[in-house]
Amino acid sequence: MRLFKRTAKPSILELNLPDGSGLDRAGSHNLLTPDGEDGQASGDRFAYCATLAIYIYQLDQQYNEFKLRSIMSEHKKTITAISWCPDNPDLFASASADNLLIIWNVAEKKAVARLDNTKGVPVSVSWCWNSADGVAFVSQRGPLYIWDYGGSDPGVTVHKEAHSFLSDICLFRWHPTKKGKLVFGHTDGSLSVFQPGSKSQKHVLRPESLEGTDEEDPVSALEWDLLSADYLLVSNLHNGIRLVDSEGLACITSFCFPSAAASVQCLAWVPSAPGMFITGDSQVGVLRVWNVSRSTPLDSFKLKKTGFHALHVLNSPLAKKAQGSCSPSKSQHTSSTSEAVPPPTLSQNRAFSLPPGHAVCCFMDGGVGLYDMGAKKWDFLRDLGHVETIFDCKFKPDDPNLLATASFDGTIKIWDTNTLTAVYTSPGNEGVVYSLSWAPGDLNCIAGATSRNGAFIWDVRKGKIITRFNEHGKNGIFCISWSHKDSKRIATCSGDGFCIIRTIDGKILHKYKHPAAVFGCDWSQNNKDMIATGCEDKNVRVYYLATSSDQPLKVFTGHLAKVFHVRWSPLREGILCSGSDDGTVRIWDYTQDACINVLSGHTAPVRGLMWNTEVPYLLISGSWDYTIRVWDTRDGTCLDTVYDHGADVYGLTCHQNRPFTMASCSRDSTVRLWSLTPLISPLLLNILTEQPWEKIIGNTDTAMVPGSPPLLCGKVSRDIKQELDKLSGDVRAKKLRWFSECFSPPGGSSNLWDLVFVINGQDDSLLPASYSKGVMHMKHLVKFKTSEAQELTIVKMSKFGGGIGAPSKEERLKEAAEIHLRLGQIQRYCELMVELGQWEKALSVAPGVSMKYWKKLMQRRADQLMAEDNDDAIPYCIATGDIKKLIAFFTSRGQLLEALLIAQGACEGNIRSPQSSSISHTTNDVDNRQQYQR
Repeated sequence: MRLFKRTAKPSILELNLPDGSGLDRAGSHNLLTPDGEDGQASGDRFAYCATLAIYIYQLDQQYNEFKLRSIMSEHKKTITAISWCPDNPDLFASASADNLLIIWNVAEKKAVARLDNTKGVPVSVSWCWNSADGVAFVSQRGPLYIWDYGGSDPGVTVHKEAHSFLSDICLFRWHPTKKGKLVFGHTDGSLSVFQPGSKSQKHVLRPESLEGTDEEDPVSALEWDLLSADYLLVSNLHNGIRLVDSEGLACITSFCFPSAAASVQCLAWVPSAPGMFITGDSQVGVLRVWNVSRSTPLDSFKLKKTGFHALHVLNSPLAKKAQGSCSPSKSQHTSSTSEAVPPPTLSQNRAFSLPPGHAVCCFMDGGVGLYDMGAKKWDFLRDLGHVETIFDCKFKPDDPNLLATASFDGTIKIWDTNTLTAVYTSPGNEGVVYSLSWAPGDLNCIAGATSRNGAFIWDVRKGKIITRFNEHGKNGIFCISWSHKDSKRIATCSGDGFCIIRTIDGKILHKYKHPAAVFGCDWSQNNKDMIATGCEDKNVRVYYLATSSDQPLKVFTGHLAKVFHVRWSPLREGILCSGSDDGTVRIWDYTQDACINVLSGHTAPVRGLMWNTEVPYLLISGSWDYTIRVWDTRDGTCLDTVYDHGADVYGLTCHQNRPFTMASCSRDSTVRLWSLTPLISPLLLNILTEQPWEKIIGNTDTAMVPGSPPLLCGKVSRDIKQELDKLSGDVRAKKLRWFSECFSPPGGSSNLWDLVFVINGQDDSLLPASYSKGVMHMKHLVKFKTSEAQELTIVKMSKFGGGIGAPSKEERLKEAAEIHLRLGQIQRYCELMVELGQWEKALSVAPGVSMKYWKKLMQRRADQLMAEDNDDAIPYCIATGDIKKLIAFFTSRGQLLEALLIAQGACEGNIRSPQSSSISHTTNDVDNRQQYQR
């Protein structure tokens, strides 16, 4: 029996979070790279990579939007370069820090060739100009290698001239049309140019400001001019962009930035507009548009708050949607973490218009988007959240729908598992966050442990760090644990060998000294004064806080390598487990002072550990061997091994209210949710067939008998039985509902029962608030959406504090306006647009209410402009025939001739008041002006 229920994907859901190197593992901060230098050859696909995984997106012709088609992950270390094949859109190359080069067939989602020794870490990869089966790659100072992987005699050769460079190579580019010509960019800022039949030019065209100095300014981007054999666009990280002549070795144009703080991380030509290119800033998400004919940018848009990592322009943009089709949902255009800047409005350079085209934008915070440059809007934007390894994950104690994750990138994110979006992000800049722990109950705070900044408490609702603990100095804190039973106590474990117990206000209660680094700790579920630790000296220790002694009550020995995590059983008093670098999980009985079982099967260090909170013998472990194993601890049997993760598994967690949904986090760039219900299918059958309680709920002694069927022994099942015992009459419906919510994955069961409630004709006022966020009955759709829009407008924004990434007042009002418009509530839409200062949008749809309302709105706009002494008021008065107001306006300014001209035009019948239609908009709209004027 397979443990995990499978559908189209190996897990119920995957939160695709690009990750990176992990604790105890070396790695670099490689972020995202777009498809190679000839991305248009990939047709309707684009690709980018996280540290260990490559994501392929493809255009869905039916819905006219890009969707994730595959995640390919066979690299064991950081991916350093990727590239599409220019001649075959199904072929794709990737290289990594483990000296591995892979050729992928994207259509078949598999590797077709591997080169296991690239003789150095490839920093750049490109398909060869002269061979459909040849890939070139280079590392550090060369040489350039050419791998002919598909020929009759596959092998690696060395480029005759491209070697022995004086400075490390950043990247290289073959010329797309001039056979054999290529250019290298170096860390010292120089270029090297090679072409058949000509003398090689090494280390030339360094920025003028660097000449004669030892300063380095790496080449950040290189692109050949598509219309020239010799022109080359080059950017240096600090010295900007130049258009250079590679034949004459001269700089043709140096491009100037509007700010000295601007720096270029990436650039790309716009194929549909000759001479036009775009650049991405390295510090902030500013996209600049340039033309080679001008040294200054034509336009710039701030798309995001964090810098670019890479850019590429897709040659063939998305087809325009047919008229009358529904607009894409807000989630398609907005960051999942709400940190993207709203689509920019028209710039001052109004005469300039971008051609059709889509820019694939990769950002330093892990975000990836597809930006429609012509329409100046996002067609697709996904903030993938973490950009490095995810070390820990925990469900919120009072809400099984909120999952927090801690990452190498220095942030903690909180995910809504129903909508698959990050709803909160910690302020960040914490170095590495190794561990997190929720405050017990509904306190809405998270404690985090970092590599260099000590520990902290993050108030999620306030969106800020409210407390810091620095007792471990600069030593990394590997684990933090908030007491389940006492909300005032927090424990931390560090590389300095101490486990420190303190109160939340910083008062130290205990400092337990260990002979080596302490990696894990866990509070007992049954005794609030008992805590266990895992140490580098291979031992597990148990401490009792109620005594003044700093010595452990118990020391468990037996592991052959360092102990990482320890976990107390939530159901069996005195039982705890530990995972070790020796690849085993050991079960200890505190009351017997003994190891009662050794679980062997993992082939690498064990990291993730999790007891099930309902079935006492179920234990799940995750390892650096990329697997998750499920154990029956009664006899040590491994019930199943899951190989779906593509890298180290670090964290495992479940919520007691939904004990058969488990989350796992790994270095393979995903957080996955799993269903454990196949393990307890006899129990489900017993519930559905109305079997007696003793076949469903039991005590731990009965459940632990080897070979006996599974029984529920936890708090959730006991609470369900207790509530059912209080009811009279037919309790079957309640029993099915409560147990289905316990067993079902996120986002399904409760919503289904709400719909059953509605269909049965029961009182709508009893529906929970969560109902409107799921699938609604048709009769509620308009009602609830209207309510949502009104809620967005009436919240006192001065007191609204959603934390980092929370929507601004303007964003909330704009969202409310869009809802009103879709519901046909045009007048409400108009008033919100007026409040946002977008008068043109309001006036363009106001006739849909009535001509009378349109005229009133025009008059309000004219009054506003006249108060500002702005001549733009004139056309509004002319259009509404408000002659007296216009004459008074000119007279007050002493423009008597203008006033006379207007009066005479009206007398001759040229200026007339528009005729109001007797037909008005047939909705329940009323004049809501006062409602929206704040």
